[in-house]
Amino acid sequence: MQKLFLIVGLFACIQVLNAQSDSVDNERLAKMVILSEVTIRTDINVAKFMKRVKEDTSFYKAFRNLHMVGFTSLNDIRLRDKKNKVVASLQSKTIQKREANCRTMEVVEEKTTGDFYNKNNDYNYYTAELYASLFFTKGKVCGETNIVKGIELNPKSQRGIEKHKQQLKMLFFNPGKKISGIPLMGDKIDIFDPDRAKYYDFLIDYDDYEGEPCYIFSIKAKADLNGKKDKIVIDSMITWFHPKTMEVLARKYDMSYNAGVYDFDVHMEVQMTRYGKYLLPKTLRYVGTWDVAFKKRERGVFTATLFDFK
Repeated sequence: MQKLFLIVGLFACIQVLNAQSDSVDNERLAKMVILSEVTIRTDINVAKFMKRVKEDTSFYKAFRNLHMVGFTSLNDIRLRDKKNKVVASLQSKTIQKREANCRTMEVVEEKTTGDFYNKNNDYNYYTAELYASLFFTKGKVCGETNIVKGIELNPKSQRGIEKHKQQLKMLFFNPGKKISGIPLMGDKIDIFDPDRAKYYDFLIDYDDYEGEPCYIFSIKAKADLNGKKDKIVIDSMITWFHPKTMEVLARKYDMSYNAGVYDFDVHMEVQMTRYGKYLLPKTLRYVGTWDVAFKKRERGVFTATLFDFK
């Protein structure tokens, strides 16, 4: 019993120390943030704002919410060669239906070019694989939830194309947060870490987004990195937050890195909408190049337009 009390006591001490450390980090970050004149007039608590930014799950949850609703999607995926010529593409219209806690998908229209599919009718490109894992449903999928608490994206247990898809998802859903499982790069994504934050400029502004007031949080790599570009992954990120709920209304980000065995240069834009109690992505645009050892470089462009939620 004494050992049990000791363990519980140690755990409680660790929790307190972690909370104190996090509070110190937030205060430190707050001193690095530049406020626009408009934001200063809002009397914002910057340390509290940074805490909510760091702990945000609304962006990831919005995509999990897609499993809870029906929707129509216009899909445009294009793969290009080094001369920017389209070598494979897909344009389609799909409808996801959700009934009795299950979802299925109907392909209403589809047109492909080049070697988009292989002879087994599987995707020939992992850019297409990533897109499909976000917006397409294969067969009948049941029993899903949109819970994000406790969910950890980790590619360590994955192999081959599944691992690359998981890595792309991690970069996509967790911009700015430390990610385990990506060799040579995982800790460099953590832009709020003291060793990483010094390479960035932080700005909080306040303006309208599609007619709705919001906070705009901008992160941009400093112009004078002096040969230290290899210390960072995120080049810039702009996020529009709802001023009361702090949900992500939109996000743009640019990421690039060269680890030798792999490299990428990616730009993404996501716009959200609300349907009932759900925050959902309505538009996603991706332009990127991705190269992994022993795989041919992929230069992909895709746009997803989602509407008619049910």
